[in-house]
This record gives sequence, C-alpha cells and structure tokens, in this order.
Amino acid sequence: MKRGWTVSFIILLLLVGLIGCKSSDVSKSANQQPEQKQTAENDPEQKAPEPKKEEEPKPPEHIYPLTGLPAEHEVTNRPVGVMINNFSLARPQSGVYQADLVYEALAEGAITRFLAIFQSHQPKVIGPVRSARPYYIRLSNGYDAFYVHFGWSPQARALIESSGKDNLNGIYYDGTLFYRADFRKAPHNAYISYKNILKGAEKKGYNMKADIKPLPFLTEEEVNALSGEKAKAVKINYLDRYSVRYVYQPDTGKYIRYSDGEQSKDLETKTPVTLSNVMVVSAPHRFIDSYPRREINLKDGGEAWLFQQGVVQKVKWKNVDGRIYPVKDGKILGFVPGRTWINIVPTDPGLSGSVTISGGDQDAN
Repeated sequence: MKRGWTVSFIILLLLVGLIGCKSSDVSKSANQQPEQKQTAENDPEQKAPEPKKEEEPKPPEHIYPLTGLPAEHEVTNRPVGVMINNFSLARPQSGVYQADLVYEALAEGAITRFLAIFQSHQPKVIGPVRSARPYYIRLSNGYDAFYVHFGWSPQARALIESSGKDNLNGIYYDGTLFYRADFRKAPHNAYISYKNILKGAEKKGYNMKADIKPLPFLTEEEVNALSGEKAKAVKINYLDRYSVRYVYQPDTGKYIRYSDGEQSKDLETKTPVTLSNVMVVSAPHRFIDSYPRREINLKDGGEAWLFQQGVVQKVKWKNVDGRIYPVKDGKILGFVPGRTWINIVPTDPGLSGSVTISGGDQDAN
C-alpha cells in the first residue's frame, strides 16, 4: 500500500514539471516576440537598404565649339576653312565628311563650291581644293579660320591683300604643300593634307591657336522637344542644273547627303556625309563681271528653313559677326550637336522655288 502511494506521487511530480516547462516556454516565446518586432523596426542594420538615387550625368568638361560634341581636352586649335571643288569631275571629294561646318553656295554657272571648316578633325587628305571668292572669305572670318584655297578671283585677291587675311594659296605651293592627283585632270586635282596646312601656317608665321566662340547648341531635352512640319527628304534645286538632296535617318537622327542623285561619300574611306543640321538660306545674288562671277549679300538677312530631327522650322537668318544663325521671334535658335551644312540659294527663285520637302519616307533619287 505504501509502495503504491509512492509511485503515484512520483507520477504526479513528473506531470507538474512538464506543465511548468510548457508554460515557461510559452511565456518566453510571448516575451520574445515584441522584442524581435522592435528590433526589426528600429535597428538600422535590420532595415532594407533604400534604393540609390541615380546621379544625373555630368556635362562634359570640354566641347568642340563648332559641333557641341565632347572633346577629350581643351580645344585651342584654330579652325581651318578650305575651298572645296564641287564640279562633277571633282566628286567624290576627300575629307569633307569630317568638316564641322560646310557652307555651300554658287560660284560660276550653276555649280556650287564648298567652304569646309575643320576644327574637331584633321583629315589626312582634303580636296580637290579650288579658288577663293569674297563671300567665302567673309564667312571664314566669322570663325577666325585660316583660309586655304588654290587661286582666287580678282575680287577675292583684292579682299585678301587689303585685309591681311591669313591664307594659304596653292598657286605658290603647287607641288610642295599641295599635290596633284594623277586620277583627275586640272583644275579638279589639287589636294592638301591637314599636316601640310599646319606646315604652311608655320612657314608664313601664322598663329594656329585660338579661343573660338561656340555655336549655340540645344540640350538633349530641347532636341527631343523639337517640332514642326515633317521633313524626311529635302531637295534643293540650283537653277535647274544641279541638285542636292538630304534624307533623314530616324535611327541615327541625322541626314545623309546626295549630290545629283549620288550619295556623298569620302573618296578614300567611303564614309558618307551625315549631318545633324541642314539649313537653307535665301540671299540676293548678282553678277559682278563678264566671267560671270557673283557677289552674294550675306549681310542683310532673309528667309531660311532649318531641318533637324526630321522636321523643318521656317525661320529667318541673321548675320552675327560673320556667322549665319537661324532666328525665330527675334531669338537665335540652337543647333543639334553634330555637323552642320548650310546651303545658300538665290532669292530668285527663293526657298519656295528652290526647295522641295517630302514628309514621308523617300529614297534619294
């Protein structure tokens, strides 16, 4: 009897111990939960990391003044303006695709000539080089450009000599700094390298360092906001004998150039001429001699059409210190960063009689 009571007492103690352990565990768990919650909410080390804010890209420290594109170093080299032949027997030309800015205007007859201004690139071959005219000289002055030509009209010679314009004339350096290509006939075969241009400047004691005022350029947001009439293809007709065509490429945001139906490409590299800006300006032309040579009034301003990003703005143009700028509501407009081509056409027949715009996708024929 005593033994049975002892066994029952031991069993009772074991049951009480088990119940106490469970109660202790439950109490411990209940006490820990608020502590864990508090830790998760208040301990900075336990918080989820906040997303990092994207830093806005910094503007480039240096840009090329005539393209608005980034430069690796400070740009101090003086621009070079070269007269380029555009007669049919002189095409395709060399080095023009690397020009920052090109002015195209009539010389004699219905054939145009280019003033190609180089600063951001220094082509190994440039040409064919042709003779000077007064209006090209004045345009080059707007950029303090070292002027390179092969020959000159009487009026251009008088202007260069009276003004002391820094220039390099191939007549005096034929076969030395300039060379003749054997695959073309004179006067369409005179070429020069950028290296020899610098040699010529050094020989004549010209300073080839300059601080050039930048052209006005649009920001990325302003480029994206450009609007106007669609202009996927632009054809410029010079006196019904010569035509230029620009075709917009939406994938690159640039216009490619055609001359008399042939795509404008570099002779040596086959690189096409591509442009971020195409501007057509109307200016008064008049004959000044029996040759017949022309004079073009580039002082007084007039009508202009500006082609960018596949649209056209019909604006005015204004000469500011020798440079031709697009103007709207009295304000100078900005260019899209990149290369620019400016075509000058006579006021007779003017822009409406010289330029045809196609809004849809068109070929270059």
